[in-house]
Amino acid sequence: MTQLARRLGVRDAVLIGLGSMLGAGVFVSYAPAANAAGSWLLLSLAIAALIAYANAIASARLAALYPESGGTYVYGRERLGPFWGYLAGWAFVAGKLSSCAAMAWAIGVYAWPEQARPVAIAAVALVAAISYRGITKSAAVTRVIVVIVVVALLLAAALLLISEPTAAAGTPPAPDNAVGPGGILAAAGFLFFAFAGYARIATLGEEVVEPERTIPRAIPVALGMTVALYALIAIALLRSRGAELIATDPAPLAAAVEATGITWVAPVIRVVAILAAFGSLLGVLLGVSRTGLAMARDRHLPPPLAAVHPRFHVPHRAEIAAAVVVILMLLLGQLATTISFSSICVLTYYAIANASASTLPPTTLMHRVLPIIGLIGCVLLAVFQPLATVLTAAAVLAIGAVIYALRHPHGPSTTSQSRDS
Repeated sequence: MTQLARRLGVRDAVLIGLGSMLGAGVFVSYAPAANAAGSWLLLSLAIAALIAYANAIASARLAALYPESGGTYVYGRERLGPFWGYLAGWAFVAGKLSSCAAMAWAIGVYAWPEQARPVAIAAVALVAAISYRGITKSAAVTRVIVVIVVVALLLAAALLLISEPTAAAGTPPAPDNAVGPGGILAAAGFLFFAFAGYARIATLGEEVVEPERTIPRAIPVALGMTVALYALIAIALLRSRGAELIATDPAPLAAAVEATGITWVAPVIRVVAILAAFGSLLGVLLGVSRTGLAMARDRHLPPPLAAVHPRFHVPHRAEIAAAVVVILMLLLGQLATTISFSSICVLTYYAIANASASTLPPTTLMHRVLPIIGLIGCVLLAVFQPLATVLTAAAVLAIGAVIYALRHPHGPSTTSQSRDS
């Protein structure tokens, strides 16, 4: 058997998207974003949300046309050519493996700081075991986590909004006049990291029921719910602490809640952050393995990774391989640049998605304009990340391009023909 089982409806697809977006990002991304943008934080959030929306519409239109696993790897291949599909898949896998490592680190740091690395490795192993048993079990776990995270975030926001502001007296105002467009765009890039999970729905295209209807409905719903919740949290944090204090707190939401004097809430928020990071890690690992499955089918990755388990109907070898690579990153790497590196690679992935969507016949003015906005926005957010990370990501993408060129010295392969034969 080479096809995956279609088991997911709209609700499960939305929950997988929410589980991927409501992860570690909402608990950690506000601090570097506030450091870059000051009290222009809400503008950065709006920019990130606009670009995410443009990407979501592009992904939804393309997923309805190509309802199979692989996401932009498939879209780029079919609309732009084999190389661009390959580059999208390469960027996605590189970025999301780095994201998995960052999420696992977050679990370790929040759960047991002194033993963060072993805890992170154990979290990856547990997520791989859940995913290996089948997508239905993974969706059930995601459903529980999403409910817990949403309730906790709403309670925290309500507490911060009804409590007196807790910013220290005499704290100097954020130097907004020193914040330029580059800082606002850099902050939007950090916040975009928290939005990127909606692509997980598109990469599960071969496992949803009626993908032509389910995917276009699930992506905007999941993104809209996430944007509303993130905006509420940002407003609550700015009112309670101010941008200058948000920027200094590694865990700004927990610190803000603790500063209200209701001390028991902060540990709850930390526990919820661990659950959220776990749920996001689960969703990301699912997406990486499905993209790996699609690339292995086209022999851009080792063909054995295309195997589907005869009982659980999951790409079990691709899942195991992804987990092993993430564990190696945890053993050899550090947390410092993983979020930024992941953002750049994922923005590259979405830039190709928007370029692919721009080749579709526009049925409305929005369908004509949004792919251009998304493409330009992805490029801008990527290049305004820290220079060292930009150069590192560019080198990784260049390595992928060289590998492709070595495998196809006489030009693009006729991949689609080989898949049909």
